[in-house]
Amino acid sequence: MEGTNPVNKKLAAALSGGAVLVLALSGCSSDDNNDKLNSWAKQVCDAVQPQAKKIEAANAAIQKQTSDNSKPEDVQKTDSQAFQDMSDAYKAIGAAVTKAGAPDVDNGEKKQQDAVKELNSISASYASLKKQVDELDTKDQGKFADGLKDVATELDKLSTSGSDALKTLEEGDVGKAMAEQESCKSASTTPSATNG
Repeated sequence: MEGTNPVNKKLAAALSGGAVLVLALSGCSSDDNNDKLNSWAKQVCDAVQPQAKKIEAANAAIQKQTSDNSKPEDVQKTDSQAFQDMSDAYKAIGAAVTKAGAPDVDNGEKKQQDAVKELNSISASYASLKKQVDELDTKDQGKFADGLKDVATELDKLSTSGSDALKTLEEGDVGKAMAEQESCKSASTTPSATNG
């Protein structure tokens, strides 16, 4: 019977896919001078940066807890806190996009609303994963491993779905304006974002 370790590794792998969501917030640079859009991008990027860090920290915590000798209780505690942090972070990003208002582009309002809806739904998904982890039976290693497997499967789904509206929001001029912002540059850890 497999212990919690391989499942935990699967959890960590699925998680790192989810982190990409937030870090999609950087595109190619542009020379357009759209002050309205730039100030919108700055507001969103400044708000996203600390949340992206929070999500990265939550990922790191789960990955750190994937060693063979991690006790189910420790794994549960770490995962639960990490999912809570992620849920809060996505909710905060949604609030930031709401507060920034619609970007000054065609269909800006629809793009903004769709992205907020998506962010809130991701936040809710992480909250329900936290609940799932909290309810796992840590006394029974086998049951715990099975339960973690289900969580990892959910997480996998979550990391592969979801970011379409965010991508749409960041297309074209919005993405260009965001790429100009220092805070978005530092929130992104993707080296491929440099060629545009």
